[in-house]
Amino acid sequence: MSPHRPLLAHPDVVRLSAALRARPGRQIVAEPGTRYAAIMLLLRAGAHDGPELLMIKRAEAERDPWSGHVACPGGRMDPTDRDLEHTAIRETWEETGIDVASAGEVVGTLDDVAPRTPSLPPLVIRPFVGVVRPDVEIVASPEVAEAFWVPLAALRDATAWALRPVQVRDVGELRVSTFQHGAYTVWGITERVLRQLLERFGGA
Repeated sequence: MSPHRPLLAHPDVVRLSAALRARPGRQIVAEPGTRYAAIMLLLRAGAHDGPELLMIKRAEAERDPWSGHVACPGGRMDPTDRDLEHTAIRETWEETGIDVASAGEVVGTLDDVAPRTPSLPPLVIRPFVGVVRPDVEIVASPEVAEAFWVPLAALRDATAWALRPVQVRDVGELRVSTFQHGAYTVWGITERVLRQLLERFGGA
């Protein structure tokens, strides 16, 4: 049995996988000139075999509109990518050193999302959900300042979700919907995707 297979038998992941099969993610038909990107919501078996989600904090970069944000691994589709699933797997490998193709598998997709801020580039982002064996080693790229695992129990903590002030580049401070995990504040596209994931798990 593959080392990641027991996680697929966990009741929460069984429910998640069934939900993803019953309703695959809705896809956005992009306008001309819009680029595609993909992210990976990667799960492993953590403490007491409960699911944990991999998240990263992006390194500070002057020209990156998502500089310093807490997110899931991912990035824009490359012309050499076979499809967006390939993009998600490649970006996860490049940013964290985790090869989902050999150490796990992709189990489905969430709904496509797009930036709501006009100053951000036109982009359609496809979220993929994957599982990986628990002993994978993270080797962060220079694009990643930190990488860490978030227990499903933390995502289900209703007190972690609230309107909070954040600093938005070129805008200033705004109160937005957030997920708080320790010192990490998740907002924007990633917060929207985490809500989708939580709904597919069965809600908070």
